[in-house]
Order: sequence, then structure tokens, then C-alpha cells
Amino acid sequence: MNPELVNRGSNKFFTKCLFFVIIVCSVLGGGCRNPQSALQPSIIFTKIPPAADGGPDKVGTIEGTVTNARPGQQIVLYAKSGVWWVQPFADQPFTKIETDSNWKSSTHYGTEYAALLVEPDYLPLPRSDTLPLPGNGIVAVESVKGEQNSTPEVVKTLNFSGYEWKIRTNTSDRGATINYFDSANAWVDANGFLHLRIAKQSEKWTCAEISLTRSLGYGKYNFVVSDVSQLEPAAVFSMFTWDDLEADRNHREMDIEVSRWGDPANQNMQFVIQPYYIPANVARFAAPPGVLTHSFDWGPGRVKFKMIKGKVERGKEQVITEHSFTSGIPAPEGETIHLNLYVFGFGKNPLQKETEIIIEKFEFLP
Repeated sequence: MNPELVNRGSNKFFTKCLFFVIIVCSVLGGGCRNPQSALQPSIIFTKIPPAADGGPDKVGTIEGTVTNARPGQQIVLYAKSGVWWVQPFADQPFTKIETDSNWKSSTHYGTEYAALLVEPDYLPLPRSDTLPLPGNGIVAVESVKGEQNSTPEVVKTLNFSGYEWKIRTNTSDRGATINYFDSANAWVDANGFLHLRIAKQSEKWTCAEISLTRSLGYGKYNFVVSDVSQLEPAAVFSMFTWDDLEADRNHREMDIEVSRWGDPANQNMQFVIQPYYIPANVARFAAPPGVLTHSFDWGPGRVKFKMIKGKVERGKEQVITEHSFTSGIPAPEGETIHLNLYVFGFGKNPLQKETEIIIEKFEFLP
């Protein structure tokens, strides 16, 4: 047989087969494409927090969905406040993708927000000057600007001890966890006593916080508090100064804190000048049962904390403990007094029941 005829026949057969494949691909899929190209993962935001300056005490909720994610992949979130910060915490950088492909997390506020779809072995940076790009364990990246909220915030207030206080309603990251605040958890009774409560709401704990609407500066601050000796180890009651706008000076924070920080073996009181991780900035001790007056006397370069049994009477003070600090003392500017009751997220004993405390009186002496 003539080899040339065989080759011609083979070429005609190959041409017909190729033509048939092209026709089938055109009918079924509009052309033969790599099937992976139609399955590229993508990220969509369904709830975006407001655009706001970031800070350690401002937290919102961010939500979204992912298409075509593979098993084991997770979401890593970032918020931009000067630089990109991993969310919600550096030691909790991963957000789980649910079986319905949705994801949800808390995040500190920022001007922009970003979500990364990453492989199971990806190790995110706690902060970055620029947003990471796909590759090296990052499958997809999506970013969005924070929502511009045109509706002014409704501020709820109460009057206690002759002062106006703002009631917190937005989320916080105090206590090494996310705490939700409900205005219903703070009120003043017929005796003029302030009540702060931790309550169960929709399977989560809601907390209480109020803050003065103006700064008072140097002087003596007194807080008369009913018995808190039975406070659960995971609950924290704090009387403290805080300046939202002064991050470089640790927000001018000074604390009187009642808590065992999740461990029943811990002492239940401490005086603190921030930052707390400097040992000389913390004085811990045990507070006895009964009504106590907690105070701090703040002046230039020094602050003296004191705990007194019962209510203070002129010339009669039964001092239980006192401690003075003379290093790292902030100067007054925009700080205000805050009173809060919240949940500590770490520890051996998680919170078991609703909790309430009573502050009988607040007093400021310039």
C-alpha cells in the first residue's frame, strides 16, 4: 500500500476528529477552557464596619462569604489604621469559613478592611505596611473602605452622684476577649445608687460601662462600692481613667480593678499604672468583704491609691491598704473616668451566672 495514501487518510481522520471536538466544546461550554478558570475563589463583604480611627477599645462586626474555597482554607482579616493590623487579635488571626461559605468576625475599627483567603499552613503577619498579595499561601485578597455613617450616634446617658455619664453600647476587646455592651445593664435606683450588670442575652454575655462626659484632671477620686468579694473569678469590675485620643501615653490609663482574672487562687484587687506588663506598675492585694471606699489622689508626677473600710467620714479612715506610684504618671488632658463590669476571656473558670454590682457614690475633690 502506498504510504502517502495512508498518511493522507490518517490526516483526514485526525482533522475530522479535531473538528468534532471543537464543535462539542462549543455546544457544551462555549469553547474548551481550563475547568479551573471558572472556579477561581472570590471573597465578598456582606457587612462592613464604619470607617473610623482604630484603637484597642473600638470593635465592630465584619461579615462576608467565599466562593470556591477548598476544605481547610480560612479567612485572615486586616484593618487599616496607619498600617494594616491582623484582626481581631494577633494571637487569634484566623476566621473560620462555615459550611454555608459564610464567615463572620469581630474587628477593631479602621479606615479600610481586608479579607485574605489562605491555605491551612499560612502564617499571617501581625501587622504590615502594605496589604499582602496572592501567592505564598494566600489564595485570594479583597479589600473595602469602611462605611461612611451619615447617621449620628445616639448617645444614652444617666445621672449619678451629680455627674452626667455616657452609657456604652459598642463592642470592646477588654478582658482578652470580645465583650458586648448593653445600655440596659447600667441604671440608677431610687436611692441614687449605680447598678452595673453582666446579663445573658441570645446565648452571649452582655456587659456594662459608663464614662463621665467631661474630664476632671488632678484631684482625689472616691468610689464607694458595695460588697464585691463574691465576684466570680471571670468577672472584672474596673474604675479607671481613659483618654480615647492619646494612645502614645497608654490612653492615660490608671486602674482600680476587682478581679481574680479567671483563677480562684488569685488575689482579687489591684492598683495599676499602665502599661501593666511593667512589674513596678502593679500592686496586688486581697480586698475583704463589705462596703469599701476605693480612691486615688492624682497630682503632678505621682498618684496615691487607697482602699478604706466602709464609707469615708471626715477624720476617720480605716485604711486597709494603700500604694503610691511616682513613675510613668500621666498628666491630665482628655481622660475621663470609666466604670465597667465585663468578662475576662481567659482563665480556668469561665463565667457561670449573671452578675451585678452596686456603686453607692462617686466623689471628686479638686
